[in-house]
Formats: sequence, structure tokens, C-alpha cells
Amino acid sequence: MSRRRRGRAMNGQHAENHAPRSPLTTSLLEPALLLLVRQKARHGYTLLNELEQQKMGNIHPSMVYRMLRDLERIGWIRSTWDVDETQGPPRRNYEITPEGIQALQNWKNQLEQHKDLVEQLLSGIN
Repeated sequence: MSRRRRGRAMNGQHAENHAPRSPLTTSLLEPALLLLVRQKARHGYTLLNELEQQKMGNIHPSMVYRMLRDLERIGWIRSTWDVDETQGPPRRNYEITPEGIQALQNWKNQLEQHKDLVEQLLSGIN
């Protein structure tokens, strides 16, 4: 990101939903996707909409689908083809695996450990 663009984002000139993607948002994409598919099996497009509703920021769809492929490759989620869909071609339906549930628990533990640090940083920034 250019210095000029970063400065604008830091000065609040971008609308919230058009702000550049932050490294923190990118890092939180994994637990956010795991949580969503643990709650209910979903299609990739539905996951994109859910992430947007959770105000995850400006995440490009290719990044979400790449993360879904990676999570499936390591065995934390699995996908099946939904061929009963009446509109359009079959779509992948993603669901969490037992290994993914454990990974999500590990994320929870890590986030709890860093919660105090985040609160300290927030309170120190004026």
C-alpha cells in the first residue's frame, strides 16, 4: 500500500466498508470462517455475505476462497457438492471437522491470551 493511501485510511477518509484490508483482519479470517461453518454448513458465497455482515472489512472473495481451500487441505473443514440447488450450477457446501473444532478452540485460547494486550493498546491510543 502506498504511503499516501495508508495515510488517508489512517485519517479516516475512507468509508468503513471501503477501508483497505488490514493485516489484523486477514489474520482473523481463519477463525471467523471456522466459527461460521461450525454454526452452520454454508456455501462460499453465503460465507462472504456473513463476513461482510460481521464487518470484517474489505476482503476480496479470492482471499476467502483461498482460505477455504487451505482449511480443507489441512482437514479443518470439508466440502460437499450441493447438487440439489435449483438455481445455477452445483456449489460447494462447507462444514467443520472435529480437527477444525479443535483449531477453533485453539484460536479462542490465543485470542483470550491477547485480549488484555489489545485492551491496553486501545486504552493507550488517544
